[in-house]
Amino acid sequence: MGGGSQSEHLLCTLPFPEPKHIIDRIQKNHPGLTITYRDLSAQHPFAKDPGIPNVFEDTNVGATELWNEATILITLSALPPTPDKCPNLELIHFFSAGTNHIASHPIYTDSSITLTTSSGIHGPQIAEWVILTSLVSSHAYNTLHSWQVDHTWGKNGSQQSRLRSIRDNVGQRLAILGYGSIGRQVANVAKAMGMDVIAYTASPRTSPESKKDNGFIVPGTGDPEGTIPSAWYSGLDKKSLHTFLSQDIDWLVVSVPLTKETTHFLGKEEFQILAKKNAFISNISRGQILVQSDLIAALKEYVSDDSAPVEAGQTAPAVVNDGSVAKPDSGAGVGGGKKGLRGAALDVTDPEPLPEDDPLWDAPNCIVTPHISGLSVMYADRAFQVLEVNLTKREQGEKLINVVDRKRGY
Repeated sequence: MGGGSQSEHLLCTLPFPEPKHIIDRIQKNHPGLTITYRDLSAQHPFAKDPGIPNVFEDTNVGATELWNEATILITLSALPPTPDKCPNLELIHFFSAGTNHIASHPIYTDSSITLTTSSGIHGPQIAEWVILTSLVSSHAYNTLHSWQVDHTWGKNGSQQSRLRSIRDNVGQRLAILGYGSIGRQVANVAKAMGMDVIAYTASPRTSPESKKDNGFIVPGTGDPEGTIPSAWYSGLDKKSLHTFLSQDIDWLVVSVPLTKETTHFLGKEEFQILAKKNAFISNISRGQILVQSDLIAALKEYVSDDSAPVEAGQTAPAVVNDGSVAKPDSGAGVGGGKKGLRGAALDVTDPEPLPEDDPLWDAPNCIVTPHISGLSVMYADRAFQVLEVNLTKREQGEKLINVVDRKRGY
């Protein structure tokens, strides 16, 4: 746990200029802390590639000395090349919500250095993306926008009929696969919209204490006590997963961490279960959680299936990517007999960046964004806030928050 001694040295290796007001705040609250900031933005190939340098190269001036002196490191993914290069390092705080991107690094596999994440800071902005993209799909926004672009006050026919048969979310069931900080904030907003929420976690949460969120929480957000879900499900085996997916789900939000067990967690078999109510899927986790080709097939199956009649006032024709109207929707969210999934919103894909010729771009009723749902002007400040909580806890000899369990992978 460390002890917060007067010789603590915090090294910041981040791909953006030093936020002086934040560093000054940390220094003021922790006067015994030596702080060194290294801006890696010149190395950060964000404009060309989403990858981030995994090593703060020894060719950088003073890098070897800094690794040797640091007791605390805050980083996105820039790490000492091997544990022996950082003999005094006791804590590494990551700017990301997870650590799967460095899971094969020697610091992760061959050291016992405490790792913490910024899990908890992403809830507000990612939840807003989830709600935004769902409503864009369900409320035919592409059609409305095309009318504005064309300076048209609506049109008669199938598009007008589509708007008359929009169904709101009241009474629909939202299932959250991975009830962490992001899932809890989605649940918070969905509950306010009148939805029924059910949750899925890797391990059972059978007591009130086990359902609590013990990580970092942005004030006024989430589900700190775990009281929103009407039912909880758990387990990483197929039977447990299928039991959860069989609960008459209208909308599935995927926010489970990417681990060996959750890679390709959702594929053809799972999509067929969700097709019972032609569920909508939102994925803000990692693209590898889904079998992407199977998702595309399930989306195509929905728009190609015209076997069931439209039930007026409940559902409607689906709006495809270009704003046009697909075949009539008879069962979205109500189990009307159609096959496939009625839509998806994906902020993550497999691979990333998504190649220009990937069929996912043209999948019907599918919104694709380039892994941007977590962006916010508050991101850096909140990530540092998690570190500040733990700096205080170190000084007081208390248990840290957001500690990574290497065996579980998060």
